[in-house]
Amino acid sequence: MNKRLIAYYLSTVCTFLAVAMGSCVLFAFPVLGHRTGDDWQSLSFETEGFLGLLLSVVVSVAIGLILRRYAGDDVKSETPRRKEAMAVVGLSWVIATILGALPFWISGVRYAAPLRLDAPDHIEIFDMSIAPRQQWKALDQPVSADQFDVLTALLEDDLPSQGMTYAELNTVLGRDDCGNIVKSLVTIPGLNRWLAVSSELGGSVRLKWLKMKFANSVFESQSGFSTTGATVINKLEDPGLVPYCILYWRSMTHFLGGLGIIVLFVVLLGGDSAGKILMKAEMPGPSKDGATPKMQDTARRFGIFYLVLNILLTVLLMFAGMNLFDAMCHAFGTMATGGFSTYDTSVGHFDSATIDYIITLFMIAAGTNFALFYTLVVLDKSGKDFWVWIKGKLTSIFSDIEFRVYLGIIVFSTIAIMASGMVAGDWDLPADAAAEDSIVAAILRSIRYGLFQVVAIVTTTGFGTHDFDSWSQFGRCLMFALMFIGGCAGSTGGGMKVIRHVLFVKILGQEVEHVYHPSVVRPLRLGGVVYDNQEMRRSILVYFGLVTIIFMASWLAIVALEPNSTWPIDQTENKLIDSASAVAATLNNIGPGLGIVGATNNYSDYSPASKLIFTWLMMLGRLELFSILVLFSWSFWKRSR
Repeated sequence: MNKRLIAYYLSTVCTFLAVAMGSCVLFAFPVLGHRTGDDWQSLSFETEGFLGLLLSVVVSVAIGLILRRYAGDDVKSETPRRKEAMAVVGLSWVIATILGALPFWISGVRYAAPLRLDAPDHIEIFDMSIAPRQQWKALDQPVSADQFDVLTALLEDDLPSQGMTYAELNTVLGRDDCGNIVKSLVTIPGLNRWLAVSSELGGSVRLKWLKMKFANSVFESQSGFSTTGATVINKLEDPGLVPYCILYWRSMTHFLGGLGIIVLFVVLLGGDSAGKILMKAEMPGPSKDGATPKMQDTARRFGIFYLVLNILLTVLLMFAGMNLFDAMCHAFGTMATGGFSTYDTSVGHFDSATIDYIITLFMIAAGTNFALFYTLVVLDKSGKDFWVWIKGKLTSIFSDIEFRVYLGIIVFSTIAIMASGMVAGDWDLPADAAAEDSIVAAILRSIRYGLFQVVAIVTTTGFGTHDFDSWSQFGRCLMFALMFIGGCAGSTGGGMKVIRHVLFVKILGQEVEHVYHPSVVRPLRLGGVVYDNQEMRRSILVYFGLVTIIFMASWLAIVALEPNSTWPIDQTENKLIDSASAVAATLNNIGPGLGIVGATNNYSDYSPASKLIFTWLMMLGRLELFSILVLFSWSFWKRSR
């Protein structure tokens, strides 16, 4: 194992990340980091976010210089072997996760409220003095109904970092004595430490939100790089809690992780033989046609497609009504099949059918094998009639069996979701608007929301426009099953990949036939091509076996580690299914799951220990298991003889 060569490549990755972080500091200036139209002049310079990013750049550069000094200059010309390549890829993602967490940690991003309100006689407060597996403990004494109403108003405030004046509380609650109620709350032991009271403006109060520490920061960082899109941050709309420049870095991790850190590294820095080995280590799935003889050329072509689609989507979203900041962040989340939004309600915040359909189309494109896009580009017209040329292009795309199955899954699942939702009333309007509803309007809503959510889950993007956790049991079950599909090989989509499912079904079919026809030997065919590759057959079966084992083991670990207090008192019976969906959503790089990690919730309630397990699962899923698992093998690090 050539550790100096590994250090050389890791130093370059550190520098690469430092440059990416440095580009985000521009969004600390109000003219760029805003989304409120023309009133950007009213915003202030984001000092905490700026310093957080700047210090993170310094740390990244320093670590890069230390690694480069250790590596020396004589290793530049050396080519990594397979073991070194796997070590570089695995350790690159570990370093990226840690360095990517620094901006969240150093800038002091505030991610969640310190209180959970169930009832006046059952309030839980955040307490880090207890064991790492448990974050919440019950308040020692109950509060009155009036005190409970004031706390609820503070929790539901749109801009909790600014707090509320007593006059605002009186207006919201229809009272005139909120000032006295706040003063009584401050006297309650355990609660007073989380309330900041001021005498200015006739008196005001705000909740002191929790700052992100190690577990939350690495979770958010890995969720971005792995394009999972799971988050622990609440109130994304409040720049006092989450600076806009940090939100942009959060989306930038999607952009970097979309094609893979090493792939982008090869795009920018090249290295034919070394680049080929590194890319194969980072993209270990079943190979598909479309690669050129020079791996750097392949990486550049894929990188160009990726960049062009990001730019095109940004422009289209701006025409559809988004501003530049939101358009860029949602384009990064779409094309990387990540799912980070700049709003708590995700894409549903915009309530625009045009935006929904645009993002749906690009999610489908992002989940498609990029080699098909390459095929479209290199298909020469050669003087053919235009319609013959178009027919040739379409034929080249739809002859790909994985793409046909991919579209088939989306179409079938959407129809099933639409139909079950129509029967169960998932698409019904609220009672106060039901009189204006019609069957045609309900069908249109089912197409819009059903298609969007199916595509978001199949492609592992995880955006949301409708709370699928509130759908019928069949709808929830189908969405859970779709978490194990994934996009196409050679796409930015995560998950198990469609091609693996196709091959797995074919292999199972042959094994079943072998039971009653043991003498029959049939070659494995895929799209008319014979694949007589025992190593591929073995790798498919091993992969499915490993995913099953890791899923079950992680599910058991979460259920064992996570205390019942993580769930509201009336939802503790959901612990099993919520934990299973959380494991599936992180292992398959989906993001949202069911229950407390559903489309309208996030992972903030989970304990630090569970978040670290989820972080590990996200990394495993993104690198398709092996590049991370080998890092835990003692024999892997032994010097070759």
